[in-house]
Amino acid sequence: MNTQTDSANSNDLVLVLGATGKTGRRIVPSLKNLGVPVRLGSRSASPSFDWNNAANWDECLEGVTKIYINYAPDLAMPGATDAISELVRRARSADVKHLVLLSGRGEAEAQACEAIIQHSGIDWTIVRASWFNQNFSEGTFIDMVRAGQITLPDVSTPEPFVDVDDIAEVAVVALTQPGHAGELYELTGPRMLTLAEVAEELSKATGRTIQYRPVTHDAFVQGVADSGAPQDVLWMLDYLFATVLDGRNAYLTDGVQRALGREPKDFADYAREIAATETWNAAA
Repeated sequence: MNTQTDSANSNDLVLVLGATGKTGRRIVPSLKNLGVPVRLGSRSASPSFDWNNAANWDECLEGVTKIYINYAPDLAMPGATDAISELVRRARSADVKHLVLLSGRGEAEAQACEAIIQHSGIDWTIVRASWFNQNFSEGTFIDMVRAGQITLPDVSTPEPFVDVDDIAEVAVVALTQPGHAGELYELTGPRMLTLAEVAEELSKATGRTIQYRPVTHDAFVQGVADSGAPQDVLWMLDYLFATVLDGRNAYLTDGVQRALGREPKDFADYAREIAATETWNAAA
């Protein structure tokens, strides 16, 4: 297998799966700014892409050179390996040249999906990320921050939260520059933080008190269920807090440094940037 891909050019067409997600909505404009043609992969796009319905997949892949793969809601979900296998089969038939997979740390199911990509016969790059900083500003926990109380399971293990901007930049580099095929980039932030320390950083950034309120795992899951969260989100949070935060990911890596040649963004810098946008204001 070729160990390097050519730089992106006007002949490339990149399919961004999860184009409206946290990483995808950053990757798409970055690629366009570089002059790279992009096809959006989402249920709202035309042609539409739905992980649960392969009817339009071949149409989405027509003429595509490279694919950014963000499986929703998470590669740990049942059925993910089957979906990734089917996508790889169709990508080979469409003569796709490079696959970039967003994966998660410490998830056996995600690593099984990585193996499918790595043995696909297509050039690949794995972007294996820690928990996102943006979970507190664009995801499940934003309302907790606004309310001043982060009510999550009683976990004392630190996590090296990584910024989505860094993840997206690594993906864009892998899709557009030579030398990234065959690389597994495990991405973390520059330091590890407990949930209590996250609350402290958010308090400093916002200038108001944001507390971490630990609860039992069962109470947390019941609270998510009572909030009306979709079943797949409920399943994912149950799984992640029951398994991934057990200490297996409590170490730093150099993936951002290797891919981008710089240090990753610190959580404190992220928190200050978001606080300045008033995203966490109660009335936002």
